[in-house]
Amino acid sequence: MEQDQGQSDQLIPQDYTNKLGIDFSDPLLLTRALTHRSYLNEHPESLEDNERLEFLGDAVLDFLVGAWLYNRFPEMPEGNLTRLRSALVRTENLAQFAESIELGEAMLLGHGERQGGGSQRPALLCATFEALIGAIYIDQGIEAVKDFIEPMLEESAQVILKKNRDKDSKSTLQEWAQSQGLGTPYYKTVSSYGPDHAKNFIVEVHIGNSVYGTGIGHSKQSAAKYAAEQALKSLRIIN
Repeated sequence: MEQDQGQSDQLIPQDYTNKLGIDFSDPLLLTRALTHRSYLNEHPESLEDNERLEFLGDAVLDFLVGAWLYNRFPEMPEGNLTRLRSALVRTENLAQFAESIELGEAMLLGHGERQGGGSQRPALLCATFEALIGAIYIDQGIEAVKDFIEPMLEESAQVILKKNRDKDSKSTLQEWAQSQGLGTPYYKTVSSYGPDHAKNFIVEVHIGNSVYGTGIGHSKQSAAKYAAEQALKSLRIIN
């Protein structure tokens, strides 16, 4: 165990733990939260990758964001709360949270993954941020996670509401297409790649005979959402 502790101190610089403002009683949890499976493949002496912590952090975030929204916006209808929660925990938004704490630089990635730009990929940043939340929850408890995440939620929620980013992109695109007499958009999965446990789907959104946008996601539903967002951006309906 002493050897593992030394490895943790070496892998995670003290200045990064200072940046987080969290003094982990078990530094190995932080190491594990930052360990991508590509690093584990190249360093078999490492104990575990961050996928189990990611699973836990995702659940913790869903609960805390929902509870925070319920208390922060007491007059907001349920449907609006649902849309705002979805906007706050979507991949791109959690990736922005990760960037704000320079998580990409601290992530433990395999050489190929880092060379391929993994430390800047939104999906990977999002997953690592969720793993970090899981680690904080185990080590410090729910109140520590609240103290860590709520300032980020406050700032992000105001931006989302100001720029109407809580609106569902597929519904917005459908309303626009029908208002232009173009019919209903439809979504086509054109390909997929990656292993079964981390598959990515590529989906196109068609209106009439034209492709208006393409999206990539870990599910067909999320890829379709990103395709609709790209279409709305190309049409300059959203920024």
